[in-house]
Amino acid sequence: MAKQKEQKPKEQSAAQTGKKTKSGEEAKVKVVEEKIPARLKEKYFKDVIPKLKEQFNYKSIMQVPRIDKIVINMGVGQAVQDPKIMDEAVKDIETITGQKVSVRIAKKAISNFKLREGMKIGAKVTLRSERMYEFLDRLITIALPRVRDFRGVSDKSFDGRGNYTIGIKEQIIFPEINVDKVTKVLGMDVTFVTTAKSDKEAFELLSAFGMPFRKKEIN
Repeated sequence: MAKQKEQKPKEQSAAQTGKKTKSGEEAKVKVVEEKIPARLKEKYFKDVIPKLKEQFNYKSIMQVPRIDKIVINMGVGQAVQDPKIMDEAVKDIETITGQKVSVRIAKKAISNFKLREGMKIGAKVTLRSERMYEFLDRLITIALPRVRDFRGVSDKSFDGRGNYTIGIKEQIIFPEINVDKVTKVLGMDVTFVTTAKSDKEAFELLSAFGMPFRKKEIN
């Protein structure tokens, strides 16, 4: 009879066992953290798509509108007299969004406003995918309810092509901002760019995500 080959157990690496190597240094164990998907992204595929498909009689789920990106723009005209305000604005937006800011500069000089060409006058961030859904979740559930005398957002700010813009007067409504360290209250515009072909479709899309509209006045 042929001798059966004895199978040797696979040697475990020092990183798996946590044992010390020949040099005496303990091997580091790599821990892979499981990424939690955005709540509103799961809601879109689970709830929003079936709801809009039934409501507008779409033949395919590819026809269902979606949010393409969220653009946050902060104009800082006061930075002309005090450049430090621009630095604070950039820091605040990066803290809120968790993304690098694109600083906007003046394209031409305007003497009446003491504005010179090339001066920093604004900041912009474009959010997509996971960060976009996370920001939208925090905006709807935490930030907007903290607005003073909040009664809902207006539904008259659609541009006719399915995009929606809201104005925020104070950046301190976001919990990431420490009110005690804020020296200047700044506002910003938040634009939701969607693939909807009409304002009505965009309205229903944002409403399905939980956007607190004041009342519906779109025809």
